[in-house]
Amino acid sequence: MGAVVLSIAGRTYRMSCEDGEEQRIEELGRYVESKIESMRESFGEIGEQRIIVMAALAIADEATDASAKALAMETDVAELRAELDAARKANDAMSARAAEAIEDSARRLAKLNDELSTPAASADDIL
Repeated sequence: MGAVVLSIAGRTYRMSCEDGEEQRIEELGRYVESKIESMRESFGEIGEQRIIVMAALAIADEATDASAKALAMETDVAELRAELDAARKANDAMSARAAEAIEDSARRLAKLNDELSTPAASADDIL
């Protein structure tokens, strides 16, 4: 099991994590710290706890927006997949109709060729 030491809002925290997740936890810690610093720059010293809560709310707002965008994109992808499936089915149907038309044309041409290849009865044969 891995461990990471983070410094957030002037305090040091030792965090456990799965092996291999250390870098990601450190990145998240730096992100939280940057949000807290951004809040300090915007609002000054209004109390450590209030700054931390405001940073947490800002991060939650970003996460909520990102989730809504991801859901909208998933919906768009599902719609596009349905359109693609419908287009593929239409293409398959059109290909089948074209193949049938080509086969029908080939049969008609073969029949016409047979008819033209057969010698016509002469007038003497008829009389």
